[in-house]
Amino acid sequence: MAQQSPVDTFASLRIPEFRYFVMNSFLITATLLIQEVILGYELYKLTHDPLMLGLVGLAEAIPFIALSLFGGHLADRRDKKQILLWSLLVILLGSVILYLVFQPSVAAGLSQTARLATINGVLMLIGTAKGFYSPASSSIKPFLVPRELYANSATWSSSFWQAGAIVGPGLAGFLYSWVGFDNSLIVVIVLLAVCFLLITLIERKPTPVSDAPVLSLRESLTEGFRFVFKTQIVLYAISLDLFSVLFGGVVAILPVYAEDILKVGAEGLGFLRAAPSIGALLTMAYMTKHPPTHNAWRNMLLSVAGFGIATIIFSLSTNFYLSLLMLALTGSFDSVSVIIRQTILQIFPPDHMRGRVAAVNGIFVSSSNEIGAFESGLLARLLGTVPSVMLGGVVTLVVVAYVYAKSKALFTVRLS
Repeated sequence: MAQQSPVDTFASLRIPEFRYFVMNSFLITATLLIQEVILGYELYKLTHDPLMLGLVGLAEAIPFIALSLFGGHLADRRDKKQILLWSLLVILLGSVILYLVFQPSVAAGLSQTARLATINGVLMLIGTAKGFYSPASSSIKPFLVPRELYANSATWSSSFWQAGAIVGPGLAGFLYSWVGFDNSLIVVIVLLAVCFLLITLIERKPTPVSDAPVLSLRESLTEGFRFVFKTQIVLYAISLDLFSVLFGGVVAILPVYAEDILKVGAEGLGFLRAAPSIGALLTMAYMTKHPPTHNAWRNMLLSVAGFGIATIIFSLSTNFYLSLLMLALTGSFDSVSVIIRQTILQIFPPDHMRGRVAAVNGIFVSSSNEIGAFESGLLARLLGTVPSVMLGGVVTLVVVAYVYAKSKALFTVRLS
């Protein structure tokens, strides 16, 4: 692999396979978010129950968490490219089933309960595939660029991911309004097929060889957890993301804000969903030249604290534009912590453990996103939407204060 200068902002993007990887990352992120947004909005219109939005996230999280460690085990021992391709095929199948469930000829033969059960079953299937896709994707990335470009590649991969997270929700709202729910699902199916083609352009990567003795499945999975829990910077970096998004995330209940509080409809929901990623992308564009990894731990704590403050302000806002600004700031602050965490996860784990460490990280991330979505929906029903979001922001600030007190030694760590 050709060596690139680490001072070159576009160094990672000059490597063809990394370009295919980040293009796929952009596209699959945008595509799955289109599906998530239009499905969530359609279900809320049908049920007017915020808890239903949480159950959608939980249906996907349960199999992901249950299988992610095994997926990481396979990613360390099997062909990562093949795992990605098979996982994408399953996700594609799930999207086709969702499309069929909403066809009038099929829906007429199903009660609403049966229909919701089928939808949640499909989401569990997609969550199962993501349990294998996510660690394979994370563990193949370091093999696409030389080590000196890890921080640069982390910034670009995060930027493409965030770009997908902007385009997906924003396009979802307009697609829903312009072509309807069914046709939007057809777009999702076509885009997932393109993702599959992009992965085929990446060559097979060798399975890392370790001098360590061969471990059983249980010992292998335990080793991944043990590494995370004994490596303080990895543990605290993952934990900050877990608790901030678990309690402070508001994405899952944005349909409630769009429909009942801000009253901006499907198109407004698209803007609300895109706002965090717009803030993140602008921040990441800046960080391609000014990475946050020099005073990494200080920047990590400040960014998560900023995320909590912006969440509290958003919870109280009844102005659409102020709400957009606060959501953009949550994305901006979150992007700083994402780049620092991804750089940590590329530097510290040895090659033969990347899949398992990525799987542990995936479990934490899934817990914060999908289980956080369930927590948001449940608290919104029990406490009301605004108090539940405000409480989440306050809890995030408490977590930052606790981690700050426990991790002062990490302020001396330099990632660049």
